[in-house]
Amino acid sequence: MPEVDYYAVLGVGKTASPAEVKAAYRRLAKTLHPDAGGTVGTFQLLREAYDTLSDPARRAGYNAGIPAVRTRPVARPRRRRFSEEPGFVPEPLDLAPEDLDWWVFAGEDTRMRHGRRRGPGHTPVVAAVTGMVLVLLPLLTGVDFTPPVLIVWLLLTAGTALLVQRLAQGYLAARKARAEFAEEFGGTPVFGHPGVEADELAERLTADLLERYLTRLPGARIFHGLSWPGSVFADVDHAVLCGKRLVLVESKLWLPGHYETTEDGRLLRNGRAFRGGGSRLAESLDAYRELLPGVALRGAMIVYPSREGEITTADPDGEPGPPMTPEQFLHEIGGWLSAEPSTVDHHALRAVRGQVVGSGRAA
Repeated sequence: MPEVDYYAVLGVGKTASPAEVKAAYRRLAKTLHPDAGGTVGTFQLLREAYDTLSDPARRAGYNAGIPAVRTRPVARPRRRRFSEEPGFVPEPLDLAPEDLDWWVFAGEDTRMRHGRRRGPGHTPVVAAVTGMVLVLLPLLTGVDFTPPVLIVWLLLTAGTALLVQRLAQGYLAARKARAEFAEEFGGTPVFGHPGVEADELAERLTADLLERYLTRLPGARIFHGLSWPGSVFADVDHAVLCGKRLVLVESKLWLPGHYETTEDGRLLRNGRAFRGGGSRLAESLDAYRELLPGVALRGAMIVYPSREGEITTADPDGEPGPPMTPEQFLHEIGGWLSAEPSTVDHHALRAVRGQVVGSGRAA
């Protein structure tokens, strides 16, 4: 069978540099990825071409005619769920919001604060009004200005004028930040879409959970389907950003039982090594630490039962990506995100939104 010309697939010449190969792949992936309207088979062929030509050893072997190359795309089989029960759907979490310690605190102030660009608070306004009264009072009462009184009055007038100027600048800056934010990001707190396939039920359950509860935080922004920097795949199921805090979330549909992780990162179910699933949270956290220096990161796996039965998880205890029940996630991660419930960091939001696979914004 004739070989596939990987150079033709990527649209580059045989002397193309690694940077040119990567640029061609990323350009084509934006339109050929299944999430962007392409087919699974075509994108798989594109990925094979990139994997071969971006690796010096594999590229040399390919140029020498050594590897056997598939001539037609192979359809990706449906992902197998470990011991799933056909037709089973876990019950959605029905947790009274008042049971969350952070719920009332998060809703006390619904105004978004755009990073450090925020309007002046009550204290400077009260000070400015007081200063204006003190400045005008001598004029209204006809006080005879002696030189010392005149000096004090002039100093007070200058200070009040400076404070009023700063207040005006603060209000204008806050107003400008709100306008810029609305123009760039719109009014939605959700970007991307959870999975729609039958085997992506856990992702849809988590999407509903995040949108029902974490949108209580005025500054929270929710993302579905994010890639690692340099990737075009949805490597991260979900993320929630609030201020300078970001949590990366994986959604799992696993057997009922008790889940925990050991100190060396091994996943246990009922005290034994669990072979029914894995996690890439550690890699995701490393990738996003490089992308977002200065942003605090956490990871979490939200686990749902794949059939009738109960799932329990151990306390997170500082683990980088521990398994959690939906209720435990809301208590633990919701409380962590609520440290700055109303703050929106434009730089971090822009960077995370840029990693959303597909359209990048929820309808």
